Amino acid sequence: MSWYVYLLECADNTYYTGITTDLKRRLHEHNSDDKKAAKYTRSRRPLNIVYFELCQSRSEASVREYEIRKLNRKKKKELASSMLSQLPEFIKKA
Repeated sequence: MSWYVYLLECADNTYYTGITTDLKRRLHEHNSDDKKAAKYTRSRRPLNIVYFELCQSRSEASVREYEIRKLNRKKKKELASSMLSQLPEFIKKA
């Protein structure tokens, strides 16, 4: 099973980092499901995925999530900019 680590940009221009096995489902949960959305993101909607990486295991995704969370805002923005043209259509339309 593949895992993704992802970076969300919130409506208040903050960033949230998480992991999932299904980007489309998780984005939908963050934007519309109060029970499954992260507490941090519930009041910061709408949210957009601005960066993601494919990982081979949950543990690899968790390690990378921690590394991204430690980055400063400028570095997170650089990550997001590096992927802008590569985002799938379902993410761009979210």
